[in-house]
Amino acid sequence: MSATCVLAADVGGTHTRVLLAESDGTGCTPLREQHYVSADWPDLLPILQDFLAVASAPRPTRACLAIAGPISDCGDSQHAHVTNLPWTLASDTLAQRLGIPRLTLINDFAAAGHGIAALSAGDLLTLQAGEPQPRAPRAVLGAGTGLGQALLIWRDGGYDVLPTEGGHVDFAPQNEQQIHLLSSLRAEHGHVSCERLCSGSGLAYIYRFLQVRRGLTVPEAIAHAYEHGDPAAAISRAALAGSDALAQESLHEFVRIYGAQAGNLALACLPFGGLYVAGGIAPKILPALTDGEFLHAFNAKGRMEKLTRRIALHIVVHPTPGLLGAALYAGRFQAATGTDLKSVP
Repeated sequence: MSATCVLAADVGGTHTRVLLAESDGTGCTPLREQHYVSADWPDLLPILQDFLAVASAPRPTRACLAIAGPISDCGDSQHAHVTNLPWTLASDTLAQRLGIPRLTLINDFAAAGHGIAALSAGDLLTLQAGEPQPRAPRAVLGAGTGLGQALLIWRDGGYDVLPTEGGHVDFAPQNEQQIHLLSSLRAEHGHVSCERLCSGSGLAYIYRFLQVRRGLTVPEAIAHAYEHGDPAAAISRAALAGSDALAQESLHEFVRIYGAQAGNLALACLPFGGLYVAGGIAPKILPALTDGEFLHAFNAKGRMEKLTRRIALHIVVHPTPGLLGAALYAGRFQAATGTDLKSVP
């Protein structure tokens, strides 16, 4: 299949990343990339219009937009609501307004699943070698603004990517402190999902919960981030720098929760083709993910520990696997039907 000019976007609650590339479905050559702060824009359409306004750039004929939220088919159009933004999207409207003949929406972690096939060894950090099996199921999860999960199933020479909303399953505490966290969140929200704690806002909640419970003073930089910035990023920086003991404890608790949920996903689908930890947070907290606590929580499954130890566990350090996957997906559209949606082996 010859390469064509495609537009790809990875639309999240915090950032929207947009890429123009030449793609043939098995690889892509980036032409131009730009990142936007999602909350600065009223909708996705003006972001894409701004990106495509560069007169010298070629016009794409195909587009794939990876959305942090569920996708629904409505006749000849697809609709999506971005989970952590007040944006409602319709593929037919976007295609018409942008002048792109073939445009589709997919779940952001489905896009990350498509991107995995194109990653090199240098894009991965292996926590557990396991006993990988060819053509066995794979799984992807990742914490960022939310908690995404997707499954990959081998069929007809490639991997089908199955999106899920598994990040919204019930949170199951693993120790006394997590039990107290659950009680606090339940009083506030009723239902408590894994995403409530295994996300950027979850790390911020863990820190605030421990700070209030112990009557401690919040350092100025972190207090300022709660008011005006990104508290999760400030907490992570302080924890990794060793400048705030409470930040260190909060990050360790977050990592334990993250590892336990990765292990839950592993037991749910037995991904002997590998489990991949993606998302925006993982590359930023690598020292905390590689100190042993994440892997311990992943394998702490009682009688099932021997099973989870057979599963290869990787951290994706590529900066934008979802954007890469969206570009590959767009490049695989068939001229007649646009339905060749396999991930390459």
